[in-house]
This record gives sequence, structure tokens and C-alpha cells, in this order.
Amino acid sequence: MRTPRALIPLLSVTAAAAVVTIAGVGADIKGVPGGGGPAHADSVARELPSATVNAVTWNVCGDGGPECPLGTRPGELADRIAERAGETVVGGREVAPNAVLLQEVCAGQVDTLRETADLDAWSWKFAAYPDAPECADDQGRLGLAVGAAAALAETETEKLPAPDGAGRIALCGEVGAWSARLCVAQFTPSAADPSGEWRAEQAGALAEFAGTGRVVIGGDLADGPKSAALDPLYAAYNECDQGPGTTRTGDETRQDWRGTAVEKTDFIFMSKSASVSCGVPAEPEKASDHRPLSAAVRFR
Repeated sequence: MRTPRALIPLLSVTAAAAVVTIAGVGADIKGVPGGGGPAHADSVARELPSATVNAVTWNVCGDGGPECPLGTRPGELADRIAERAGETVVGGREVAPNAVLLQEVCAGQVDTLRETADLDAWSWKFAAYPDAPECADDQGRLGLAVGAAAALAETETEKLPAPDGAGRIALCGEVGAWSARLCVAQFTPSAADPSGEWRAEQAGALAEFAGTGRVVIGGDLADGPKSAALDPLYAAYNECDQGPGTTRTGDETRQDWRGTAVEKTDFIFMSKSASVSCGVPAEPEKASDHRPLSAAVRFR
């Protein structure tokens, strides 16, 4: 793993190690979970018990096209996803994820994760992309998924602005044990949106849908951190690998055909009141054209 950048504020290595796995931390507080209303605001979050979300976001490249190494072998890809969901590294320390945010995953692969040892007690929610293609080996359609080691409730999807025939959605759910909202999305790639106009609209819609309070958003946003299209998200949240102050940077996550990381297009955003440490594997990811991005997000 690469050494994480100075973050906002940065978790110490000792603190990152101390929050390896978080189970339920307190009961639901009436009115707190929700879509960003006053009861879910940062002022209320300060009164809640502390919680840590060890999140992994990953575009797993489940499409059957030639750009996806395991797209035609969905069973192998499901095994690889389960490995990533079982262990990751943040701040130079091994941690056990308790939240997974997946893009380009097949419905059948999520079903496999539901039955996988150590993940069968998790809560999972899948949502197919509008106009989604079928996956190989009758694995269903391609889409987004959220997995959590605690109960996931009030899941909902929101259509994002997108070109005709290439619909995009966001998927969010509430984890009452953490009084937090988990969201995942994937934006329109630059080949279909050279100007970034659609991505800018998608970023604004995602920020509005995710809301305020304790929020963790992960996804392949198909653009670099300095792109103006992502301004709405950087204005509303902090990004786990953004650097000190208002610097917008981060380790590369998208790979070329050789496995070389060439660009950061994957992000984990969280409430500005949270502390975070972040990590991207230094070694190539052979199962996908993206490397997973992991973060330990602490809400206090």
C-alpha cells in the first residue's frame, strides 16, 4: 500500500489500527437516519456516539467486454470481491472493512457474496443500471451494490442526469448502528461526455441525494480530482485522499492495459466533520481495470 496523504484531519497510524472492525455502536436515534433533512444535519451528528466506517469502493469491471479481465469469468471475480471485502490496508495497517461500495458488479455476484462465509451476515443491496447489459453466465444485469456489516435499511435509488440510452443511478442506504448514510454511484465516462457537462450535473444530484450528516460516498466518477465537474462534491464533503487543505489530488486508481495506475477516477467522500485515512494498493489489480480505494472514516 502507498503511504496515505495528509488528510482531513489525518487519523494517526495508531488510531487507524485501533478501529479495525466496528460493529454496532449505539442504537438508532429517532429522526436521525434519512435523506439529509434537519434531523440528519452535522449539528445533530455531534451528539451521536462515535462510529468508524472502514469502507472500500471498487469498480470491479464485471462487464463481459475485453477491457474487463474477469468479466467473462464472473465466479472468479466474485471470489476476488469477497477477498477485498475481507481485508484491506489503510495507513499501513490491515483493517477489516465493514462497508463495501461496488460498481459494475453483476446481480449474481452480489447473491454469491450474500452466501459467502464471513459476509453472509452482512446486509446487501443491489440496483441495476438503467439500460444495463446482461452479465456472462446468467449472472443477471450489471449495476451498483452496497454491503454493510451492520443492518442496512431505507435503501433507495435515484436516477442521475445522463445521456439517452446510458442511464445512471445512485444507491444509498442507512446504517442505524452508525447513524450513517452509505451511497455509491458511477458517472458517465468521458467518451460519452467529453465536456463533463453530464458529470457536473450528476455530481450535483448525487450531493443532494446523499444529503448531510454522517455520509460516506464511494464510486468511479470517471473524472480526475481537479475537474470542475466534481466541484459540487468537493464543496459539500471532504475526499479521503485529497491532500492538505483544499488540495485536490490523490493516488491513481484507474489502470491501463499493462496494469499501470494512470489516473485517479475513484473517490470516497465523507462529511467534513469526519476524520479519515486512505489507501490504494501499490501493486496492479489483475481482476479489474481499477484498483480499489479504501478509507477508515471516523465520526465523532
